[in-house]
Amino acid sequence: MVGPASRVKFALLVWKYLREHGQQIDCVIVQGYGIAALAANLAGRLNRTPTAIFVCSPVQAYYRCRKAHAAQDKPFRRRELWALEALARMNALVGRQYIVLSQHLAHVVRQHGSSAPVAVIPIYGVDTRVFTPPSESKTAIRARLGLPTTGALIFFSSRIAPEKDSETLLAAMRRLLDNGRDLWLLHRSGGYKTTIKDSVRFGVAERVIASDAVHPHSQLPLDYQASDLCVQASREEGLGFSPLEALAWGVPVIAAAVGGLKETIRDGQTGWTYPVGDPEALTKSIESALDDPAEAARRATRGRELVGNEFERGTVFGQVERLMLTSKRSELSNKFVESL
Repeated sequence: MVGPASRVKFALLVWKYLREHGQQIDCVIVQGYGIAALAANLAGRLNRTPTAIFVCSPVQAYYRCRKAHAAQDKPFRRRELWALEALARMNALVGRQYIVLSQHLAHVVRQHGSSAPVAVIPIYGVDTRVFTPPSESKTAIRARLGLPTTGALIFFSSRIAPEKDSETLLAAMRRLLDNGRDLWLLHRSGGYKTTIKDSVRFGVAERVIASDAVHPHSQLPLDYQASDLCVQASREEGLGFSPLEALAWGVPVIAAAVGGLKETIRDGQTGWTYPVGDPEALTKSIESALDDPAEAARRATRGRELVGNEFERGTVFGQVERLMLTSKRSELSNKFVESL
């Protein structure tokens, strides 16, 4: 079912549908804590349908990034931030279950004032049967993709948004090129035109390869496998799946030490970290990773083990299934007790 684009109209559609069909639904997972989530939680309360709020990002923190780093199409408005905070607290009052991607997000939702249980499950998961280290050389993969076959290739896969930090990465690129490094920056996202524009401002345009997002199954894996490093530059982050995918492919990762990234990219163990917004520290991390390929491989291997142990798709899907079955049995038990 496809609903209207308007958030309010979509919330009304959710309310109507769940009220009419709630008795035929075993459980509901609603993403985020906006107005549609509030409608789903209220309907779940009335229908006695187990309903979980799935939180994959710290919405208010992302929005606050607009204050200092707003894009033209994403201005900061205090009333909108207030509305987000109000909705978060209203959902906390009526919601009965949270599913979050990281311990960081668990802390975020608890700050909303909810007493509901919070399950930390990285619900998307990583299929380690698909995300595997390449069987051919990076040079061969690059040649096949039409990418430069000489120099180091850094992959930046994040979307362009205020909560991301492409500017710090571009500033680090400028420093590295000034130091005589032979390297390239590869970026794939819907905001690639902004990356190209910013790369001109930082004087690195001739070393930036940017295009629209590519197919996640046919080309994106090859982009990762062709790269020497993956950099996750963020100002705020709920968890960050790009680094996990990179590690699954055996690509070393450098990430900003913020939010959920601190739970997966551990300096000296599964990658390199640097303080948010510090181009000099990011520059040094990139140099360390490129100058010591054996250490980079060691950390990437540790990272791949982490992905396999904690984020493998089958494991996390099983966790979600067990949580929903438990919630359903609990609701049925409550109804039985009340009927006595």
